[in-house]
This record gives sequence, C-alpha cells and structure tokens, in this order.
Amino acid sequence: MHISRLVFPTGGLDTFVDDIVTCEQTGFHGAWVPQIFGWDALTALAMAGGRTTSLRLGTAVLPVYPTHPVVLAQSAMTTQAAVGGRFTLGLGTSHRFVVENVWGMDFDRPRHRMAEFLRIVVPAMAGDDVEFRGEELSATTLRPLELPGIEPPDIVLAAMGPAMLRLAGAHADGTVTWMTGVRTITEHIVPTIAAAAEHAQRPAPRVIAGLPVCVTDNPAAARDAARREFAAYNDVPSYRAMLDREGFTHAGDAALIGSADEVLDLIGEVAGAGATELCANIFGSPDERAATIEVLGRGLG
Repeated sequence: MHISRLVFPTGGLDTFVDDIVTCEQTGFHGAWVPQIFGWDALTALAMAGGRTTSLRLGTAVLPVYPTHPVVLAQSAMTTQAAVGGRFTLGLGTSHRFVVENVWGMDFDRPRHRMAEFLRIVVPAMAGDDVEFRGEELSATTLRPLELPGIEPPDIVLAAMGPAMLRLAGAHADGTVTWMTGVRTITEHIVPTIAAAAEHAQRPAPRVIAGLPVCVTDNPAAARDAARREFAAYNDVPSYRAMLDREGFTHAGDAALIGSADEVLDLIGEVAGAGATELCANIFGSPDERAATIEVLGRGLG
C-alpha cells in the first residue's frame, strides 16, 4: 500500500506549493490537495509538478457543481501535462450546505449529477467528440479538445455511500474516502466498489483511505486534540454515515494515533482492509508532526 499525504493550503501560494514539494523530499508516494475556499488546487499542483520528479499528485477533491465538465477537462489535462502524467483527478459532489448556500445550486440529485458529469468529462479528456443531453448537464463540442501528447489522468470519486461507490466502480478508477475506519473499508467500501468494477469489466479500483495520523508518546492528549480539530466533520451527513457504520462517536476517533510501531501496525490494518493507498492528514504538535512525517516517509517497508 502506498502512503501519501493530504496537504491543506496554509499561508501564501508559495508556501502551499512548497508543502506539496516537501512530500517528495520526505519520502511520500503522493500528495493530495483539496479544493476549498483558498488557492486553486489544479494551479498549485501544476506548479509543484515542475519541482518534483516522481511524486504522484491529485485532488481530494474538486467539486463538480460549480464547473462545467468540458471546462474542467481542459484544466485537468493542462495539469496532467504540467506534471508529466502524474496527476489523478479526484472529484466530489461537496455537501448540501456548500452547494446550496455558497453556490446557490440545487443539491437534490448529487449522484445523478456526478454520473452526467462523467459522461462528459471522460470523453472530453480522451480527445473525443462529446454529444450529450442530460437532465442536469449537457455538452456538444464543436470538435475534440486539442490536448495532444498526454494521456488522461485517472479519475477517483469521493464515494462512500453505496450508490456513489457503484458509480465509481463502474465508471471511474476508484474512490477516495475520508474518516472511514478499517471495518467499514473492509465490509462496505472495498466489496461494493470492487463488485461494481468487476461487473463493468474494469480493472480493480483504487481505494485511497483518507485518515488523520499522529505519532505521539501521549495518545490520550492526541485523541482529545483529534476530537477538537476534526469536530466539524461530526455532523456532515456523508461522513456521519461512515462514522456510524464504524461505531465512532467523534470524527477524531477515526484517527490513527500511537507510537511509531503502533501507527505502522494501524496502517497495516488499513492495507489489510483492502485500501491501496493511505492519504494521511498529519496533525499534532510540531514535534508530533515531525515524528509522523519521519515514520510515514519510511512507509511500511
């Protein structure tokens, strides 16, 4: 199982890009960045791609509501070219409170919108003509997009519920989860998406498990810190459903916390559950963060 790092934007753009680049220098397989209310994720990844050579780069995740899929196809393929083919396009529907309150859009059929989005963005990135009339999205390209010399990136979805997992298995390359524990990955995420991929005769899907991680000699304090830091996820419906499946009261309960050996054992359990990659959100004191980076950079080997 690969170990990558979730990099949130902090400070200026140069600092954000530096943090992404540092992932390669500290031994991580990849860096995933969110598209939230700050710097543009695709631009930051394109900038980081010019300063890295092997680091896999991805969005976790870009929301599909505010951007037309043909426009996103152009942006995503530009980033893929800028990073030398090391990009993964992670897509999500975001959440009702964002879609309706921030963008003023209808969030009644998120799975349907994602399905229609894929019907457009996949052929557009492949350089094919697009002729699609959906209920929420439509596109008719006058000619194929001129994006020569680069293969389209993998697409993974922020898929955790059954319907979205089936969509990801049948029409994308995998899923990226958040605050989803080992039992839920084993019993729900992996079998649902794998069955859909097999039925669609697609390759085995990628399963990127996003989890907070802290190497510490004070696990009780770190657990309390996790419950405070990640409390905002407690009542978000998509995450709440995964927490309830796992039997967690707080989002912070999903965090992998302990000594170096204990954290590596916990990561081994994530791998054993069928995840193909851990996307670690490193948290804690400066010393704990440094220790976590050092341990994760070594990986499971």
